[in-house]
Amino acid sequence: MLEKDIQEVLFTEEQLARRVGELAHQITQDYQGREIVLISVLRGSFVFMADLCRRIDLPCTVDFMAVSSYGTGTSSSGQVQITKDLSGNIEGKDILVVEDILDSGNTLSYLLRVLEQRGPASVRLCTLLDKPDRRVKPVEVHYSGFTIPDAFVVGYGLDYAEHYRNLPYIGILKPEVYGG
Repeated sequence: MLEKDIQEVLFTEEQLARRVGELAHQITQDYQGREIVLISVLRGSFVFMADLCRRIDLPCTVDFMAVSSYGTGTSSSGQVQITKDLSGNIEGKDILVVEDILDSGNTLSYLLRVLEQRGPASVRLCTLLDKPDRRVKPVEVHYSGFTIPDAFVVGYGLDYAEHYRNLPYIGILKPEVYGG
């Protein structure tokens, strides 16, 4: 039923699983001998975070934040707000922020700055998708799954109007669906 709204599949379930495994392997190597705190930026990254953390071979804990600059639209408003904060203290800990997509950079530049002010040992960013053509604020990416074109993508946790998150792949949404 949802498939009729997809213009093109960008990454299959198999491609996603393979790339998540590669990212987890690199993270495991880079943090060898340390414990990390994975922070999922809700809601879009929950599927990616679940798959990634199961593949990381290190002691890790997870926490969640909800940060938004989109409201109900399809492009960033530039106004960032934390709608759900962390449950625990991150002072002195190695933090890996896990995000679904890096687009304008507004949300992530704000979030990373807020987290740095809380005194962690380190803060790094892992994003499944990077859309550099839309970047308006610089953000350092330490781990990136895929670079994508400037298209509206859904699936594997990403949504449009809270729909399509449950697709097992990432696809480009037909413009007529969202009025693009």
